[in-house]
Amino acid sequence: MADEQAAPPAQPQMRVLGQFVRDMSFENIVAQKGAGSDVTPDVQVQVNLDAKKRTQENQYECSIKMNITSKDKGGDAVLFLLELDYVGLFSIENVPEDQIHPFLLIECPRMIFPFLRRVVSDITRDGGFPPLNLENIDFVSLYRNEIARRQSEASPADA
Repeated sequence: MADEQAAPPAQPQMRVLGQFVRDMSFENIVAQKGAGSDVTPDVQVQVNLDAKKRTQENQYECSIKMNITSKDKGGDAVLFLLELDYVGLFSIENVPEDQIHPFLLIECPRMIFPFLRRVVSDITRDGGFPPLNLENIDFVSLYRNEIARRQSEASPADA
């Protein structure tokens, strides 16, 4: 009789196989122009996520792309620009096919974000600015907002 009972579903498993900076650009505009140091920075951060399956079984790639612009609040002059594409490689098992998309765009970025945050802090500090400590990102809200945006674009406007 015990054999007839269904085994509990296997728990999802995720392992980080590696992570790296795919592409990065940092421009210290203040140093290039020789501008003064009496500025009040206003930092704007744009985040884009991407994920795809790799050729190896159960392996996926997730990337966080950031565009960070710091401008002077007083004069609107650009202080620095940072573009960063940070990638994590993952082994993911026992995640249902209908849940893999949110898993890749929520859980995977959540795992690698602390390392990306450290890279951003080091780059801005080494670039001559105070270290930029990024706030935590709510990847669930980011995912939901993107799904809602895509659905609104896909549905014809009622007018």
